[in-house]
Amino acid sequence: MSELVNISEVFGKNVFNESVMRERLPKNVFKKLKQTIENGKELDPSIADVVAHAMKDWAIERGATHYTHWFQPLTGITAEKHDSFISAPGQDGKVIMEFSGKELIKGEADASSFPSGGLRATFEARGYTAWDCTSPAFLREDAIGVTLCIPTAFCSYKGEALDEKTPLLRSMQAIDKQAVRILRLFGNTTSSRVTPSVGAEQEYFLVDREKYLKRKDLIYTGRTLFGAMPPKGQELDDHYYGAIRERIGSFMNEVNRELWKLGVTAKTQHNEAAPAQHELAPIYAQANLAVDHNQMIMETLKKVAGRHGMTCLLHEKPFAGVNGSGKHNNWSLTTDDGINLLNPGDTPHENVQFLLVLACILKAVDVHADLLRESASDVGNDSRLGGNEAPPAIISVFLGDQLEDVINQLCDTGEATHSKQGGTLKTGVAMLPDLDQDVTDRNRTSPFAFTNNKFEFRMVGSSDSVAPSNVVLNTIVAEAFQEAADELEKAEDFQIAVHDMIKRLFMEHRRIIFNGNGYSKAWVEEAARRGLPNITCMVDAIPALVTEKAVKLFENFQVYTRAELESRAEVEYDSYSKIIHIEALTMTNIAGKQIIPAIIRYTTRLADSIGKVSSVCPEADISVQKDLLLEASARLAEIKTSHSKLVVLQEELKGIKDAKERALACRHRLVPAMEELRRPVDSLERIVDKDLWPMPSYGDLLFEV
Repeated sequence: MSELVNISEVFGKNVFNESVMRERLPKNVFKKLKQTIENGKELDPSIADVVAHAMKDWAIERGATHYTHWFQPLTGITAEKHDSFISAPGQDGKVIMEFSGKELIKGEADASSFPSGGLRATFEARGYTAWDCTSPAFLREDAIGVTLCIPTAFCSYKGEALDEKTPLLRSMQAIDKQAVRILRLFGNTTSSRVTPSVGAEQEYFLVDREKYLKRKDLIYTGRTLFGAMPPKGQELDDHYYGAIRERIGSFMNEVNRELWKLGVTAKTQHNEAAPAQHELAPIYAQANLAVDHNQMIMETLKKVAGRHGMTCLLHEKPFAGVNGSGKHNNWSLTTDDGINLLNPGDTPHENVQFLLVLACILKAVDVHADLLRESASDVGNDSRLGGNEAPPAIISVFLGDQLEDVINQLCDTGEATHSKQGGTLKTGVAMLPDLDQDVTDRNRTSPFAFTNNKFEFRMVGSSDSVAPSNVVLNTIVAEAFQEAADELEKAEDFQIAVHDMIKRLFMEHRRIIFNGNGYSKAWVEEAARRGLPNITCMVDAIPALVTEKAVKLFENFQVYTRAELESRAEVEYDSYSKIIHIEALTMTNIAGKQIIPAIIRYTTRLADSIGKVSSVCPEADISVQKDLLLEASARLAEIKTSHSKLVVLQEELKGIKDAKERALACRHRLVPAMEELRRPVDSLERIVDKDLWPMPSYGDLLFEV
């Protein structure tokens, strides 16, 4: 029986949040810190020591012995270095526990060991972590003990961003400034800030840990490099939203408790489409807080899974042939006084402010579709995007019947006179209530779909940080807002000018709107006719970071410098090559040390069987045994040939020094060679004796959790 939980007592208990600060800080200090958090003002250094002292006392009272600057380098995960609160023994021999404002605000980490894309030479080691006071400190409880975690940005000695958070905070400043300009055009003088709000849904797989440890491919790469489909997969859709099994339910229960203590609003949980696949979704939060929370969610899923004898797989495609895992990034814009700029209202054809915001977003997505696609690029997503359980690789926008009709009215006649309304859904059962019907359906095939009062960017990979996608979204929309405000602020007649602008933007960027089936081949052909990019893999997406268009965009809003963009491209090329190389090494290792010996044992068993039967009964029909032996021997020869080819290719590619050239070679030479090795192995798994096969099968992993 699970321990009963009172959410109101548990929620936020390990967070140095506003209520804790109000209680523990002097009023003037609390007021100054709150102004910094809410208004984006520079932190007053004079209050840092007071905040640090209060934070230390609060943490120590709850058992903390160490603190860490918790940051997000360009590895996709978090990093931390722990320091104890111990300062020095006093004269009486008792330990002194200290934590200064300087230690709170700034830390130092070795910047040479993290990916920098050439921004830092190996011998240049100094890097700085800077406290992000808009994301509250929290306590993490685990086998290490209790650690005070301070969310920070991470930059080089010269100030270049070496992390995901710094550009995100810069992009939030950019869209805040430009969105407020849009609000002022419509007479809003009360809203002082506009903040991107994000809700990141997290998909994941759970497998039995004992079986996981018998799969070297899962251990080294996070996905299965070999594996034949079991007799039953997800064909019956019986796992999706199905009853949650007790072992999984116990895991989810502990995950929720851990996250609630950290102030993460874990709300929705359910079984996903594939066997052993699940989803967790939080409530929306300010973008940088949501990014931090998603990292906490991924860390917590992995940590808690181990306590329950399971392993959490966050790879985008851990099992070929079954549903992959994504991370839907729900994005909206909200003022400090509660106005959602993406709320169309009941009559969107009359909501001119909303129509301008919508038109600007369509323009941003159309002009910078390549950047948005790049922001969701990773190696795992290459196996997911474009499949029938994920968005296509083509960026398009779903708006639904109501908004598409409004746009059509504006484009075709110059005026929008009405908005389609939802009706009443009658179930036909007397005791069931009639339901209010939404004005439009949802479209699960769209990579960028409008859903009532937000956009859902469905391309992000399950293992990825959501920071890059939100950096791009914030910045491209800031640019569209800036260009609109620059023009409208000069208009003699605002009403006429804004009407003409909305119509013009819809006309110019109508091609990005697609409400149909994004999985169909017909859409691929139609998208090509419209001139929309179809970027099918990570290596082809990376160049979008360093086009002159991208450099101009990001430098204009001081989100990235040219050097920072070039470094990120270099990091991504290098990361791609290293991941593919690790996968190839793992494949050759498994094939050479486990699979080939297993098949030899199988063929030997078959040959011995043929010999014994022939000696006992020379007239017996042994054609089946011979056919199996011939088939297995032929496949074994294919495996040996492919294995040798892959080994040679890996050696050849080591000599390529240029990161982009090496990544392209991995994509176009190494990946096909890996697929060539996999085919005969998966074929043989279907016929080799179960007791001889050297690793748990898909069926073992997916259905025996």
